Amino acid sequence: MCSAREVRLHYDVIVIGGGAAGLMCAIEAGRRGRRVSVIERNREVGRKILISGGGRCNFTNLHARPENFLSENPDFCRSALARYRPADFVAQVEQHGIAWHEKKLGQLFCDGSARQIVRMLLAECAAAGVAVRTGCEVEAVARSGGFALRTRQDALGCDALVIATGGLSIPKLGATDFALRVARQFGVSVVEPRPGLVPLRCEGDDLAFCAALAGVSLDTRTRCDGASFRENVLFTHRGLSGPAVLQVSSYWRPGAELEIDLFPDGDPLAALRDARERGLTRVLEARQPRRFAQAWAARHGPAQPLAALGARALAELAQRLHGWRVRPSDSEGWAKAEVTVAGVDTRELSSRTFECRRVPGLFFVGEAVDVTGWLGGYNFQWAWASGFAAGRAV
Repeated sequence: MCSAREVRLHYDVIVIGGGAAGLMCAIEAGRRGRRVSVIERNREVGRKILISGGGRCNFTNLHARPENFLSENPDFCRSALARYRPADFVAQVEQHGIAWHEKKLGQLFCDGSARQIVRMLLAECAAAGVAVRTGCEVEAVARSGGFALRTRQDALGCDALVIATGGLSIPKLGATDFALRVARQFGVSVVEPRPGLVPLRCEGDDLAFCAALAGVSLDTRTRCDGASFRENVLFTHRGLSGPAVLQVSSYWRPGAELEIDLFPDGDPLAALRDARERGLTRVLEARQPRRFAQAWAARHGPAQPLAALGARALAELAQRLHGWRVRPSDSEGWAKAEVTVAGVDTRELSSRTFECRRVPGLFFVGEAVDVTGWLGGYNFQWAWASGFAAGRAV
């Protein structure tokens, strides 16, 4: 472990993690006159920012509100989201001359490159006097008045320590369990993390069905554990993906079913009654791709023609169309997950400052904590808002 005697450089604030939340926190703290250093283990900051949105960075969502976030403590996110809104980040983007556009459903992207967002954040760090150190890995953290850190290069000290190292998703970008290890080291509770915004796998007959339709996309409303999303479902060689599945994956637990509405804007019973002479495939083809309609009718349709079905059988078929049930076997795991669901227990933190109640001076922000947003810019808005809140307090 490192000790106070080893400390060579002392800062008011050290932020471990040079991602969206960490950089935002450092910027705000630096603007307040605090002496701040950001420590990033990768050779460059913002690696998740750079791959977001196909390289154009879906940097926020205009409609971000508490209801768009998962947490075992759902009210925790309200304060930070109210104090730093999407319009606040948009104003900063525009101040740096970065052109942007709304793609759909309030999702905002750079017209150019995600690298513009990283350059903007680094420029703000420089203006605020923040020292950014890359390729620097923290090996140990200890309490020593404030905090003492040992890196591979040297020893550092600080009065306030912010953990902004994210979660476990996308390990090829350098994701680790560092935040969880620090939390447990200091006796801070953790909600067991799981992959979120991740494709789901199927087995057996369901896998064969999905694989045969790989590349086919459906217009659906997909539900799981009370959550419902009107988005597309995409079949893959391993199971199910697409925006709807990624969204519900954050709510899904092993053993649970997905309910896929194949008539999200229609009345399947009326459609079946109106087309009894044409058959189930033709009814489905009017709303979904032909390949899927043929495969679904062959697997899930009745043995008899529609014209031969009684009222009860027709109603049961309509119900299957409104709520086709699929039970995934697993997710694609951390390698394909866009976010980490759960993390540091927010009941251990101040919702206003993000400081640990039982460890004064220790803060956790961003994906490290048990707040997870929907697909579409919400997780970046959480990063900006949580980083801003902590930066105002450290």
